[in-house]
Amino acid sequence: MQTNEVTSGALERRIDLSVNLADVEKQVGERLTRVSRTVKMAGFRPGKVPMKIVEQSYGPQVRNEVLGESVEVAFNRAVQEQGLRVAGYPSIEPKEASAEGTMEFVASFEVFPEVVVGDLSVAEIERPQLSVTDAEVDRTIEVLRKQRTSYVAADRASQEGDRVTIDFTGRKDGEVFEGGQASDFAVVVGGGQMLPEFDAALAGLKVGESKSFDLTFPAEYHAEKLAGQTVQFEITLKALEAPVLPEVDATFAQALGVADGDIAKMRAEIQANLEREVARRIRARVRDQALESLSKACEFDVPKALVENESQRMAEAAKRDLVQRGVDVKNVPVSKDWFIEQASNRVKLGLIVSEIVGKNSLAAKPEQVRARVDDLAQTYEQPEEVVRWYYSKPENLRDIEDAVVEDNVVEWVLGQAKVSDKAFTFEELMEQAQAA
Repeated sequence: MQTNEVTSGALERRIDLSVNLADVEKQVGERLTRVSRTVKMAGFRPGKVPMKIVEQSYGPQVRNEVLGESVEVAFNRAVQEQGLRVAGYPSIEPKEASAEGTMEFVASFEVFPEVVVGDLSVAEIERPQLSVTDAEVDRTIEVLRKQRTSYVAADRASQEGDRVTIDFTGRKDGEVFEGGQASDFAVVVGGGQMLPEFDAALAGLKVGESKSFDLTFPAEYHAEKLAGQTVQFEITLKALEAPVLPEVDATFAQALGVADGDIAKMRAEIQANLEREVARRIRARVRDQALESLSKACEFDVPKALVENESQRMAEAAKRDLVQRGVDVKNVPVSKDWFIEQASNRVKLGLIVSEIVGKNSLAAKPEQVRARVDDLAQTYEQPEEVVRWYYSKPENLRDIEDAVVEDNVVEWVLGQAKVSDKAFTFEELMEQAQAA
């Protein structure tokens, strides 16, 4: 077997392979001899089938197998001898003409790029600083109260926050348009379910009263026939219910999982949960900045084969997500091309992280993994069951180990970059996290 390497691009390589046909035929003969000892065929006793018939029946298949294995051996030997790290799978094609007694092939493939981390000392990373106070706990309690709102009938004019039941009819040029009519429709005044003009018209009505008003649909409205059009609505209020928030008492605390209804314990648990969420969002914000700085500090070509595989994986994940949401994906084309840019960024970052982890011994340590599992388990009612599940199978820990490695890389970056602490309010941190 002979090989010859040719460089055809930044990462593309081509190797010429030559396989000696005499060696192939020798291996084919040896393999057919072994096959003949056990082959069963009508009219012959086992192991007594004539070699000529064995050759006719199994020769082509065995010859293809031996030839494929020989080419694979030649390819693997060539890349090992030349110190090449193959990215993806090679494309191996036979040449149009081969020298006598040989069969020649061309293997085209990509190699992994050389990853060199640039100067991170110029990278600037902003680390949010904030503490969870009683004010954040109070605001969270109010959110939790609103989530448990009940409604009671009220004899007054409707106002923001009320739940009203209405009949409505919408007309365009005097004709009722599609989707413009409903009966016994329940909506919260000012709740944002309806367009602002419709929402405003719901306020100030008593049960039995009606109101007519004009409404102009937004230019970007999803129904094209109504986009930018002015229509007329008539609404009739049929029922009105005022919101009632639950008292912050033992019953409320029990509804939040505090068995003995202790208000102080409830507040302590809410604060602990908020502190975990704040820590998680700070960590995510710092991580995103660190990884972005790392990516900018490294310039190299990314193997197309790896990007192709990653984009395909992402497309399949998107399909699975749609199926879980109840969407019939048969009529929803999900192309891997949609994910090419994101896949390229992921592959690039993965190569960088792998290089840094290997050179700086940043692999996940058992104690780091356990600390991460314990922290995650605290968000569940039975932490010990969560811990037991993670350690029941090695594969259950894979995502945790990956997260720990990522944290180690981030800390490594922070040790070299310019890190500045900046005071954040609770709202600023939450809003920025949602925007990201």
